[in-house]
Amino acid sequence: MKTYIIICKDKKNSLKKRLKNRRMHLDYLKKINNQVLLAGPMINKNQNPKGSILILNFENKEKLKKFLKADPYVKVGLFEEITIENFKRVL
Repeated sequence: MKTYIIICKDKKNSLKKRLKNRRMHLDYLKKINNQVLLAGPMINKNQNPKGSILILNFENKEKLKKFLKADPYVKVGLFEEITIENFKRVL
């Protein structure tokens, strides 16, 4: 298993879309609960979500990309940008 950090930035004015699809997104992540090291939203100055951070274990980047492609947030076009980086946990 390899560890990846995924940084997703929401499109502008997409809070309603995020909130509408939140439950489906969380249920989707729960399917791989044993692979999730960390998951949560980035927040703006008003304490509203503006993106997501995920740290996930996956066999390889191709399988991670396939998983992300089926995420409800991705399917509804919530994100402006998704960055995937290799991650090494030290603590």
